[in-house]
Amino acid sequence: MTWTLHNLDSDTARSAFEVASEYADPALLNHSVRSYAFGAEYARVHGLTYDAELLYVSALLHDLGLTAPFDSHTLPFEEAGGHVARLFTAGLGWPPARRARAEEVIVLHMRDDVTAAQDVESHLLQVGTSADVSGLRVPDFDPSFVTGLLEHYPRLGFGPSFLALVEEQASRKPTCAAAAYVVAGAAKRIAANPLDA
Repeated sequence: MTWTLHNLDSDTARSAFEVASEYADPALLNHSVRSYAFGAEYARVHGLTYDAELLYVSALLHDLGLTAPFDSHTLPFEEAGGHVARLFTAGLGWPPARRARAEEVIVLHMRDDVTAAQDVESHLLQVGTSADVSGLRVPDFDPSFVTGLLEHYPRLGFGPSFLALVEEQASRKPTCAAAAYVVAGAAKRIAANPLDA
C-alpha cells in the first residue's frame, strides 16, 4: 500500500500543527502526529466513520499538558491538555459543544477503554496513543504503513523521554492516571514497544 497520513488540508489542521510545534519538542510532536495517523488508519481499516478534524486537533494537542507552559500542579496532564484544546478551538470559532468534545477526547485517552460505539474519536485516540507509546496492536497494522509513518515522523528517542515525563507526573500527582499507568508497568511496556526494535 502507498503510505499516507490521511492529511487534513485545512486552516484548523495547520493551526493545530503550528501550535503543537511551538510547545512540544520534536519527539513529542512526532508522537502526536503518529497517534493521529495510527487512529485514522485503524478507522480506515475497520470502516469507522469519525470526525477527522476533531481527532486531528485532539491528537496534536493531547500531550501539551506535559509541557512546561501548560503543566498544571493540580490537574492531571490530560485534563490540562483538554483545557488547552478548549481555548485553542474557541479561538478558531468552534461552538461550545464542539470545544467540549475536543477536551473530552483528550481526557478520555488516559481513562479506561472507550469503545468505538460509545465515542469513536476517543476510541481512535486511545488506539493511536497506545500503539505509539506501548506498541499495542502494532502488529495488526500494514507493515508498509508503519514503515512509512516512522520514516516521515521518526521516534527520536520518544520512549525514554515520554517515560520520564509520565514518571515525573506520577511523582507529583500520585492519584492521577499517569501514576496508575506507571504502577501498572509503564516502563516495561514502553521498553517492549516493537516500534523501537
